[in-house]
Amino acid sequence: MASSSDFDRAKGNDDASGNPVLITDAAQSFYDEQRIRVRKYTILMAIRIPALVLAALAYSEWANPWISLAIIGISVPLPWIAVLVANDRPPRKSDEPRRYDHQAPTPPAIESQQHPTIEG
Repeated sequence: MASSSDFDRAKGNDDASGNPVLITDAAQSFYDEQRIRVRKYTILMAIRIPALVLAALAYSEWANPWISLAIIGISVPLPWIAVLVANDRPPRKSDEPRRYDHQAPTPPAIESQQHPTIEG
């Protein structure tokens, strides 16, 4: 006689290793998406502080302002980049439906029959 696990596997509830099969294509939760975006923002902004310290150390070590200005110049756009990266949504899946389906307007059909006219 078949066991209940064989019956569940036959129904598609488990795979061969006994793990449940994913039956939905639900999107990632908003909380998880926000946590990932905050982590990206934090990492990018955390790069900025060491870059400024590195610019100060480079100036004190080599007394060359161009190296320090180059490092500062790289760190200046980091806040804008961090905001753009953090506000970006995950890429769309290829099978995700598009909300706007533009169709070219169809030209009006030319009427082939003659309509009676009243001449007066």
